[in-house]
Amino acid sequence: MAGVFLLFTSCNQQDYKKVVHDPALYRETVKKLNDIILENNFPPMIGSRNYVYANVAAYEVIAAGDAANFQTLAGQIKHLNLAPTPLDSSKVDYPFASLLAFCAVGNAVTFPEGSMNEYVEELKQKAEDAGMPEDIFEASVKYADAMSRHILLWSKGDNYAKLRSASKFTVKEEDGRWIPTPPMYAQAIEPHWCKIRPMVLDSAAQIQPVSPPPYDMKNKQGVFYMNALEVKNIGDSLTAEQKHIADFWDDNPFKLNVVGHVMFATKKFSPGGHWMNIVGIANENNNSDFNTTVSTYTLASVALFDGFIACWEAKFKTNYVRPETIITKNFDQDWRPYLQTPPFPEYTSGHAVISAATAEVLTSSFGDNVAFRDTSSVAFGIPARSFTSFRQAAMEAGKSRVYGGIHYTNSCLVGTKQGEEIGRLVVQRLELKRKNALISSTN
Repeated sequence: MAGVFLLFTSCNQQDYKKVVHDPALYRETVKKLNDIILENNFPPMIGSRNYVYANVAAYEVIAAGDAANFQTLAGQIKHLNLAPTPLDSSKVDYPFASLLAFCAVGNAVTFPEGSMNEYVEELKQKAEDAGMPEDIFEASVKYADAMSRHILLWSKGDNYAKLRSASKFTVKEEDGRWIPTPPMYAQAIEPHWCKIRPMVLDSAAQIQPVSPPPYDMKNKQGVFYMNALEVKNIGDSLTAEQKHIADFWDDNPFKLNVVGHVMFATKKFSPGGHWMNIVGIANENNNSDFNTTVSTYTLASVALFDGFIACWEAKFKTNYVRPETIITKNFDQDWRPYLQTPPFPEYTSGHAVISAATAEVLTSSFGDNVAFRDTSSVAFGIPARSFTSFRQAAMEAGKSRVYGGIHYTNSCLVGTKQGEEIGRLVVQRLELKRKNALISSTN
């Protein structure tokens, strides 16, 4: 009888792995951070910082626990030193520790402080309820704390804190230059974001687009005039399908609605949040194991982060005027875009850049011509859309901004190319899975 009891106890203690090693739990955890970012109106570039540090923390835990298949990012991305190792690696449950490290870093880089505390307690309770032994639980929590401190110390060198007190952007009342747009007439968001330390790029200016067409409204056959007129003509005759595409990729974290004398805000996740959802869908469709799921999110978050840095370098270098400003001044003073114009310069399209960058990472991870159904916007009452590949989704994301009336076609095409180059560079420079590694399921 004693032998039977010991066997039952041993099996029962292993049941916790079915819970905390489930890749769906990591996807749920990323989604939790995504929801917090949405609820607190984080601008898209700041959201990308939240995602990348949290995912890198989780990944470094996984790399420490599965060194045969995954390798550390230390030495591969800017200024990241080797992570601490646990005193007794046999006592650490690495997937569980990676979840806790993700949340600890997410907590620290996201305000209000402690936004993920309740969720962390739920994770710990799940592990305990599933039978995780006390010594493994304690060792995992301790290692997650050590890893999160390591990543947070590294994060402090990225210039983010200094930029909180940086000077505001000076608006130039000149033809062809960006000025605030209705209804908020808000100041430019994060004009110095290009000074944030990138992960893979040598500098914010490493992958920069060609200069946009020069402002010229006198030549009605000129490129600039025709680009502006195209946006107006498309906006004046939008089809139901074009409106669906614009709404689907709107991803406006803070839209100010004005109805008569009443103003109210509505929220959606940011463009980065949308693509984090797509990463989750791709992993689920591919039946990725826990460690592979973490690595894919991490690679994608690096592409997002560096994509925003490069894009913001172009935006505030060119200081390019939005279509809405040109159209209302030169064609129709009452014209309004289908989507609300975001508060920063036009060139290049941020959606196009970060979508293409992430699509390149996903294509590298899962292959080209991989069909998927994106249900990310269903929560906001917008029907799902189906795509034949990640690259097709990225192209549509760029085009959606023309349908929305907030970008010129040229900015979206050039932005897509810029993003593709960034994504390819990330894939080229970062090696997460070791070559010829045989990844086994952690479930």
